[in-house]
Amino acid sequence: MAQLSCKNLTLGYEGDVLVRDLSFEVNKGDYLCIVGENGSGKSTLMKTILNLRSPMSGTITTGDGVTAREIGYLPQQTIVQRDFPASVWEIVLSGCQARGKFHPFYTKEEKRMARENIERMGITEYTERCYRELSGGQQQRVLLARALCATRKILLLDEPVSGLDPKVTNDMYTLIEHLNKDEGVTIIMVSHDVQAAVRYATHILHVGTTIFFGTKEKYLQSREGRLFTASIESDENLTIKNPAQQDIRNESENIATGNVSASRKEKNDRNSQEAKKDSYDGDMSSDKQRENEQPKAGGLQNESGDVMHKAGEEAGK
Repeated sequence: MAQLSCKNLTLGYEGDVLVRDLSFEVNKGDYLCIVGENGSGKSTLMKTILNLRSPMSGTITTGDGVTAREIGYLPQQTIVQRDFPASVWEIVLSGCQARGKFHPFYTKEEKRMARENIERMGITEYTERCYRELSGGQQQRVLLARALCATRKILLLDEPVSGLDPKVTNDMYTLIEHLNKDEGVTIIMVSHDVQAAVRYATHILHVGTTIFFGTKEKYLQSREGRLFTASIESDENLTIKNPAQQDIRNESENIATGNVSASRKEKNDRNSQEAKKDSYDGDMSSDKQRENEQPKAGGLQNESGDVMHKAGEEAGK
């Protein structure tokens, strides 16, 4: 039985329909990425899954031992949230409240769980630090630990790498992959990073004028996948500078063509080319420096000769 099942959903607000007849299932251990254009209804779908908004029609059910309250949530951060004046310990521990068990004080079990999740996220040294003093990547780890206090079954992640630098982005994707593959946590992630989506996800849900749900391999071969990835790549071709992003793009292309081993060869070839270029640039720089030094020496000799000539004229007078 599926952990989460959405059938014939129609989503919208104030009478405006965003998505019609949306159906998909998420099973234990799945890594589902939700992609699509801005305003297509991705955030509305997340809020509906979390029972923060009711669907206009259709049903959402949970199963396989999962209840509606056992879905952890990592939202996009606002400026106010980034500056929240609480300790890491307090924020992580507050995730236990999502379990729906009201009591005036946290139990020993909840405190143990908070400590374990802090350790899992590698932020033990920041336990007593103020949340707003941390970097963006550290804050995301804190919020992920908080979400894990609510559940160990399903995590909903809304743009978890938004605003992070390339290295921290890669670290965050690796951490999420570890939770999914090694700890069996089901992942549902909204993302605009299509290349990362097809690299890490097992399934893709494309929300837009048309809807696609299936494996990432089928998505890349589908009409929706080809059109959407082509539009994203046409924009990124003008701005992509990070080698890690290029590796992700190459791997997604190789997945689409079935050539999984090619990405490693492409990466090695590119590194070799960059090393040769650095060596060539260094040689050219040295040659140019020697050329520049020669005219300067000649200039000093000419200037010295002019001074001697003028000195001789003065003596003759």
